[in-house]
Amino acid sequence: MRTSEDFRRQIDGYGLLTAEILYRMPDHPGLLQSFLWQTHDRAPTFPELRKFLAYWQREIEGVLHSVRLAHRDLIGPVDVRIANGEIRIH
Repeated sequence: MRTSEDFRRQIDGYGLLTAEILYRMPDHPGLLQSFLWQTHDRAPTFPELRKFLAYWQREIEGVLHSVRLAHRDLIGPVDVRIANGEIRIH
């Protein structure tokens, strides 16, 4: 049985990245526009985000204003809470 590429990447430290990109288009420089982008990426270097932003600057006319990130590891320690009580059903 083979493991999926996505699972291997999660084991290697990739997590879910959400980036909010604020940019300005040349025809409306006074207006900030927003673009949300999600992918799996590896913190703290974010190689996928860096590739995407390089593509953006090379191919898209919108001038970058700022990028805000949220990142969450998909595989990590489990939160454990000890129950302080017992419930009997029967």
